Amino acid sequence: MISTRAFLRQNGRFLLPGAALMFLSCFGQTFFIGTFAADIRAYFDLSHGDWGAIYMLGTGTSALVMLWAGTLADRIRVRLLGPMMLILLACACFALSQLTWVWALPLVILALRFTAQGMLPHISAVAMARWFSASRGRALAFATMGFMLAEAIMPVTVVWLKARVEWQMIWIAAACFCLIMAPVIFVLLRQEREPNSIVSEHSTFGMQSRNWTRWEAIRHPVFLSAIPAMMAFPAFATVFFFQQAYFAEIKGWSHLSLVAVFPLGTISFGVSTLVYGWLIDRFGAARLMPFYLLPLVAAFAIHAWAPSVSWVAVGVILMGMAGGGMATLPASVWSEFFGTAHLGAIKATVAAFGVLGSALGPGLSGWLIDAGVSYESQLQSFAVCFALASAAMVIPFARARRSLPTP
Repeated sequence: MISTRAFLRQNGRFLLPGAALMFLSCFGQTFFIGTFAADIRAYFDLSHGDWGAIYMLGTGTSALVMLWAGTLADRIRVRLLGPMMLILLACACFALSQLTWVWALPLVILALRFTAQGMLPHISAVAMARWFSASRGRALAFATMGFMLAEAIMPVTVVWLKARVEWQMIWIAAACFCLIMAPVIFVLLRQEREPNSIVSEHSTFGMQSRNWTRWEAIRHPVFLSAIPAMMAFPAFATVFFFQQAYFAEIKGWSHLSLVAVFPLGTISFGVSTLVYGWLIDRFGAARLMPFYLLPLVAAFAIHAWAPSVSWVAVGVILMGMAGGGMATLPASVWSEFFGTAHLGAIKATVAAFGVLGSALGPGLSGWLIDAGVSYESQLQSFAVCFALASAAMVIPFARARRSLPTP
């Protein structure tokens, strides 16, 4: 196996765009949007349930769009598709900064969630999984570093900036940054790595030594058993970040003190991602997939009980541990089991379920808060859901591994 230093030196120009797309996806991620929740609710005079419903509507619609748009990763090169999405994201960021009509808010949320939360990570992950075979785990891990960097610095930066400038100005700056990065991505990928993003004879086979179509894959027990996990993580992790201001409020903590512990989760996320990248290249993702959610069981139980921010920090670290698995395992698993010829279409379906989960979570949580269900009780229920989702994958994955081709 090639050393990590040599791997980065030889493939840096292909890995950097993947990491950059992951970083730029932050503008549609809940950990970023959630820092503006109180401002948006106050500006448009929304209750928790109203804001949750709007977020659910916009995000849920983006999940439907992803079913079609995600397949573009099989037909359009990353050097074109990435900049296209960044330009659309810039328009969405600018639109939110200028928005005055509440009826248009779901449309802006749709645009933010589709371009940033949906397409940018999808494009990055598909490119890494398709461009790299023997070092797929490390490639996915490196690309995920961009996401981790954004998660570490952006929430704290936004909360600090909001005390000094109007919140709309931050979204204008985000739009400008996306426009600047679009041509940068295009130039970095002026010659894509072989095998390139256009599916060809370079595809890698999956089970039974063949490539599976999307419709074959989604009927397989491996895919069906993984859907609860693919929905639970984005659903309930989204709730945690979406309700961060409310969480701090009911606990009697300052919002800044809460977001200050988020970088600890990012550090854990980074270490976990590197470890998972190495484990995937060494043992394969199929053996690891059923167990990566287990730290979330403890994390959300701790959040529900936490008497201080210090305990939340422990929970955030555990979330980061699971995040490393979520960032690297699924894309690699679909490649191992179903091949890479139709990877964009298969992963688009998975991404749609994930986006749907991230839509349902905030909507459900906001409705429960308005109905009088305590947030701590919700967190306890989420921990149980993670345990069940993990258990659902054990037997189907063990059986399916017998059909994998010999390395």
